[in-house]
Amino acid sequence: MLFCPTCANLLVISSETGYNKWACNTCAYEFPISKQMTSRSRMKRKVVDDVLGGEETWRDADSTAVACDKCGHSTRIRSADEPMTTCAGCAYQWREN
Repeated sequence: MLFCPTCANLLVISSETGYNKWACNTCAYEFPISKQMTSRSRMKRKVVDDVLGGEETWRDADSTAVACDKCGHSTRIRSADEPMTTCAGCAYQWREN
């Protein structure tokens, strides 16, 4: 990416006049392309912050073990503001009040 030295906007490749050039869409700046221009740079990956506290935080979260009314499979539910509980054994869904 190249930027305009006059107004700092992004330059785009244009060939309106019969030759390739870098041109600014905002001002009249033009820079002719006379040779192949390439460059590569390796970007460092950002270290992701664990905003929610990680697995150890969720391990201690409030939960209740219940049995499915249809098949008896044991599953865990959390709070009432989460979506319906789905049984992993038979896919039956219910809501705890």
